[in-house]
Amino acid sequence: MKKFDLDQLAIFVAVADAGSFVRGAEWVHRSQSAVSMQIKSLEALTGRPLFARTTRNLALTADGQTLLGYARRLLQLRDQAWGAVVHPQLTGRVAIGVPDDYAATLLPPVLRRFSASYPGVDIEVVGLPSYALLPLLRNNRLDLACMTRIDGVSGEFVRNEPMIWAGSAQNRQIGHERPLPIAVFGAGSTSRTQAIRALQEAGIAYRMSYESPSLMGLLSMVDAGLAVAPLARCAVPERLIHLGTGEGLPALPALEVVLARSARSTRPPCDFLAEQILLELRL
Repeated sequence: MKKFDLDQLAIFVAVADAGSFVRGAEWVHRSQSAVSMQIKSLEALTGRPLFARTTRNLALTADGQTLLGYARRLLQLRDQAWGAVVHPQLTGRVAIGVPDDYAATLLPPVLRRFSASYPGVDIEVVGLPSYALLPLLRNNRLDLACMTRIDGVSGEFVRNEPMIWAGSAQNRQIGHERPLPIAVFGAGSTSRTQAIRALQEAGIAYRMSYESPSLMGLLSMVDAGLAVAPLARCAVPERLIHLGTGEGLPALPALEVVLARSARSTRPPCDFLAEQILLELRL
C-alpha cells in the first residue's frame, strides 16, 4: 500500500498556494531544486501529473486539485493532533497587526497552521500600514506586529524582503515613460520613501499616478498598465512582471521585516505565535 509523506504534502500545498515553485520554496525554506524534486517524487508516487506547467503559469491539474483537498485535511489533522497532545490547555487571544503586502502572502500559511495547532486561541488580524501599527503597539491595542522596520520599532529581525518595480506585461515600455507614472502607498510608507529616493538619485522624473493605503488599489493600476508600483516581491502576483534596469528603472533596497511586540504580549499564546512566525518566515 502506498503511503503519503506529510512533509512532502506540505511542500505540495505550499507550491499550490504560492502558484510558483520559487515562492513555494521560500515558504518552506527549501531550495527550488529540492522542492521540484519532491513534487516529481509525489507525481511518481501517485502516477498522475499534479501541476500543468506553462511558460508563465503554474496551475493544478484535476488530480492535483483532488489531492490538494485531502492534503490540507491531513496536514490540519496532524497540526490538531500536535496541539491536542503538546498544548491541550492553551487558550486566549492574540491581536496581530500586518500591512496589506505581507498579509496577502506571508502570514496566511502561518496563521492557518497556528490555528489548527491551537484551536483554543482566537486571533485578531489588524491590517494597516507599518507606520500606523506603531501607535497601536505602544498603547497595547496590538500584541504583535509583523511589519517593515521603521523609526521607533525595535522588533526582532525576520527577513530582508526584496522590493521590486511591478509592471504589466501588456505595457512593459511604461518603465521608459518620463515622467514615470508610479502607484504608491500613502505618506509614511517605507517602500514609497525608498522608491522616490531611488528615482531622485537616478535623476528620473516621476509623477504620482495613484496613491492608496490598499495593496489591491495599487495592483489594479499596475494591471491596467497605467503605472508601475514599488512593492515587496512577496506581494507581487505571478501575472505581473518585474521591471528593472532594462526598462530604465533603478534598483530598490530590500525591506527589513521585523516582529514587534507590545508590553502586554508576555502571555503564552503570544509567545507561541511569535515563535511560529519566526520559525516559518525567518530567512
